Amino acid sequence: MTRTGTRLLVAGVGNIFLADDAFGPEVIRALDRRPLPPAVRVRDFGIRGMDLAYELLEGYDTAVLVDAAARGHRPGTLSLIEPDAPDRATGAAPPEAHGMDPARVLALAAHLGDEPLPRVLVLACEPEVRPRGDEDIAPGISAPVRDAVERAVAALHTMVPVLLADPAATPPLSRPDESAGLPPAALPLPVGDGAEDR
Repeated sequence: MTRTGTRLLVAGVGNIFLADDAFGPEVIRALDRRPLPPAVRVRDFGIRGMDLAYELLEGYDTAVLVDAAARGHRPGTLSLIEPDAPDRATGAAPPEAHGMDPARVLALAAHLGDEPLPRVLVLACEPEVRPRGDEDIAPGISAPVRDAVERAVAALHTMVPVLLADPAATPPLSRPDESAGLPPAALPLPVGDGAEDR
């Protein structure tokens, strides 16, 4: 059952020209074939961090960012991450014009808005191909990440009804037991207690 008035954002982030960083936009494109319920705002933000920061101020209960994130797992592994809320008092540098750093976007949104940010979850995929710092273009995603796109769509179709019914719920991925015994890994964002891997 959907709670009346629940607002949910599913946002794809990443650079389509930088190999596996295109995971988020690819998932959003795949959702065109298997749409989420009409109550969910689905949008590909690509590398437009400023646009995402302002969108996060639009009164959503929950935002799910879909992104590639290196966490030290097998390529194609999906993780559900709940980052800590950014400190509003910390000065926020604007996001880079040609990059998307979710931590900086969240810090900027917290700095810009007077109201609390929505709860943010990150549906992340472990990349196999990460461009070097000097590469401007590295087209095409790797096979493990391409395979993860449909699994991410299925995960979103499982997560979204749970979040629409209760924005504070922690929706599991379909096989969270695979997270047992995985080595600790550096995260792109601070992680709350609700992180799970698939």
